[in-house]
Amino acid sequence: MRLALPAALALAALTACSAAPARESVAPNSSVVPADTRIVFPTSVQQGALVIGKVPPGSSVRYRGRNLRPTPYGSVVFGVGRDESGPASVEVTFPGGQAQTLEVAVTPRDWPVEKIDGVPPATVEPPPDIAARIEREQAQVSAARERDDDRADFAQAFVWPVQGRISGRFGNQRVYNGTPKSPHSGMDIAAPNGTAVQAPASGIVTFASPDLYLTGGTLLLDHGHGVSSNFLHLSRIDVKVGDRVNQGQIIGAVGATGRATGPHLHWGMNWFDVRIDPLLVLERGK
Repeated sequence: MRLALPAALALAALTACSAAPARESVAPNSSVVPADTRIVFPTSVQQGALVIGKVPPGSSVRYRGRNLRPTPYGSVVFGVGRDESGPASVEVTFPGGQAQTLEVAVTPRDWPVEKIDGVPPATVEPPPDIAARIEREQAQVSAARERDDDRADFAQAFVWPVQGRISGRFGNQRVYNGTPKSPHSGMDIAAPNGTAVQAPASGIVTFASPDLYLTGGTLLLDHGHGVSSNFLHLSRIDVKVGDRVNQGQIIGAVGATGRATGPHLHWGMNWFDVRIDPLLVLERGK
């Protein structure tokens, strides 16, 4: 059944998550509802958000055709894409079989578009051999993002991997010679070459390569339940695939490798194949 869920409730049961507007689903005809029977999700989120909610432990949860994996405490997580129009519908089936569907409103954002003409054609459309290499390398990265470990590192309050000016924002798009390119998939942070990069949250290294064509030194850190961070253009990688990394641990150094015009850290985040905005994840922890 579809329920309209009442007012705000902080996500207090989630480790290291700040309070946020949330709504609660209660069992019918109950004046007092035990905490472990509640469904708690934000009332609304922005495009590009990482959404954390809570369901009764043992529940089954689906979002956009994918089964979510609740933690033993009932926490679940999913991502809302840059162009998601919403509402985000979450289907919850209680351990006893009763089903509920709740909807989270999605607030649209204004995505800037920059038009640049006079760019060399090979830059806009690489030659076939380079295009094949890019496709092959990106397929390897995409495969690493499909990992679905039962770890709740995503619930930590994320920290900045480096300190610096934001030189490129998530979701912004460029049009080269009239050809729209993919929107910016992460947040660029300007910092000097060689600046140490720390893990914004704990996780497992699932991909590491020093020399991808587009992204140069590339590192993926999996935070569990499909949530991952990627760090691009690194001049140095200090960890290897399979390493367990703790929040704050040095994992590499800022560089300008790959197709970069100057030293900076590109920090991207994903929920499986859905790109999310790291800046919103940082703001969630405030």
